[in-house]
Amino acid sequence: MPEGPSIVILREEAAGFVGQRILRAEGNAKIDMTRLPGKRVESLRSFGKQTLIELPDVAIRIHLLMFGSYRINERKEAVPRLSLGFDNGELNFYTCSVRLLDGDLDDLYDWRGDVMSDTWDPALARRKLRAMPDTLVCDALLDQNVFAGVGNIIKNEVLYRIRVHPLSTVGALPPRKLGELVKQAREYSFEFLAWKKAYVLRKHWLVHNRKCCPRHDIPLTRAYLGKTNRRSFFCERCQKRYGEG
Repeated sequence: MPEGPSIVILREEAAGFVGQRILRAEGNAKIDMTRLPGKRVESLRSFGKQTLIELPDVAIRIHLLMFGSYRINERKEAVPRLSLGFDNGELNFYTCSVRLLDGDLDDLYDWRGDVMSDTWDPALARRKLRAMPDTLVCDALLDQNVFAGVGNIIKNEVLYRIRVHPLSTVGALPPRKLGELVKQAREYSFEFLAWKKAYVLRKHWLVHNRKCCPRHDIPLTRAYLGKTNRRSFFCERCQKRYGEG
């Protein structure tokens, strides 16, 4: 599943369509395609793992889900979920969720919850976390209401960085660790963005899809954990378990 930094890259790559008028809209998405042709793209925004194409009276929300993809000025052999044609090219989305949103995006989204946003609010994230003391940290980091944009790679790497076991409970974390969790969720996301742009992201993984702990050179544990049942890679020696999660 593409994480927040990858969606920022999508937004930047498609920025050339801002100000352009949609000439055609087609695909197998279950939306009213007739609402789109003739509309000018006012802005391209992102919230967490969502791409938002803002038009004068409606916004197109794209979520790439687990296996979604996009192509700019080229196509895959598969039928696109949504294909938008412009004078200067086309934008194609595949295997994704497409919805039309009515209303002002600033009323629909609280941008303070997006780890990539200029308005990200760490104090708000800490308050949300304190309200969910029994939640496992491996689930809390993937909660898009708290950390919009954080995905499984970021989860695994952040927990290793701050030496916290994924089965720790949020309420059992010392205040310093809770602060580190929030701080690193944002900092690692921006490092992820820089590494992905430089095509070196995988080289910087410490535990995700790795076999040995780089600190102790012992085998990492790999397990599907939490209510999210996502893959976790962690070290039983250097990642402390807080609470009875």
